[in-house]
Amino acid sequence: MPKGRKIIVDASVVLAVILDEPEKAALVVETEGATLLAPSCLSWEIGNAFSAILKRKRMDFESVSQGLKIFEMIPIQEMEITLVDALELCNRHDIYAYDAYYLQLAKRSSLPLLTLDRRMMEVAQLEKIQVKGIK
Repeated sequence: MPKGRKIIVDASVVLAVILDEPEKAALVVETEGATLLAPSCLSWEIGNAFSAILKRKRMDFESVSQGLKIFEMIPIQEMEITLVDALELCNRHDIYAYDAYYLQLAKRSSLPLLTLDRRMMEVAQLEKIQVKGIK
């Protein structure tokens, strides 16, 4: 893998790794040695996902707390996005703002986006944003 690779990762990727989902091994291989980037909303999305897990009683608080510790160990650089450009993507593709933040960052930086979210993949293709796949 070339040094200096940068990849934008979204919450679906981070959660799949933390929660030991079936895609974890492939995601780890895909991101190994790369600098991981995300919009600054990532930590809020992870917190929201864990709150939903608690609400649905899929995990206890101790397990969620362990998941957050794992999240804090993953080196992800938070990047600023341009809100008006992100909202333009929302308007054009009828998507949520959080999804648009990742897409806008990938588009602006010309970096690939790694996601497990099918709708984000579709919009990325429409916007000519490179999407990294897992094998």
